[in-house]
Amino acid sequence: MSRDEIILKLKAGLKESRFKHSLGVMETSIILARRYGADVKKAGIAGLIHDCARDIPAESQLKMVENFGILLDDIEKLEPALIHGPLGAAIARKNFGVDDEEILNAVRLHTTGDKNMTLLEKIIFLSDYIEPGRCFPGVEDLRVKAFKDLDEAMISAYDSTIKYVTERESLLHPRTVCARNFILLHKRREGKA
Repeated sequence: MSRDEIILKLKAGLKESRFKHSLGVMETSIILARRYGADVKKAGIAGLIHDCARDIPAESQLKMVENFGILLDDIEKLEPALIHGPLGAAIARKNFGVDDEEILNAVRLHTTGDKNMTLLEKIIFLSDYIEPGRCFPGVEDLRVKAFKDLDEAMISAYDSTIKYVTERESLLHPRTVCARNFILLHKRREGKA
């Protein structure tokens, strides 16, 4: 399926605000991919489809997860906002014809992150965070940081996520902590932290 066909299908299936967000993530992903030498086409597609499951009601998401055979951990089952990543990857494969594992993994991990993320996975995670429609304290600094040092921007994004989740007394996914620690450990081993 071409990018234009994906755009039309997403426009029909997402709320207007989510569709605009997806376009913003696509554009930001392309810019970051150019900056860091990642595959621009993959970044654009992954950014565009990253939230393809986000507007599906929670009960329907759970049924779809079961139908796709996606195994959720206990935290994902209790925090419905985390389901749309893995479900989105399955929907991207089935409904949008995306079979590139690198793109699908970027979609799968865009909410929690994970240790040892690829360049594309980091770009999609950050683009979701800093696209032009995002407005929260610190986002401007994070946007600047994203173009200077991708890993430093990832750490700041994880810190912000951890603060946000804990202030709401929600469950924090261990992948987020592992992702943050992985980057910090790597930096310390290289003598950069």
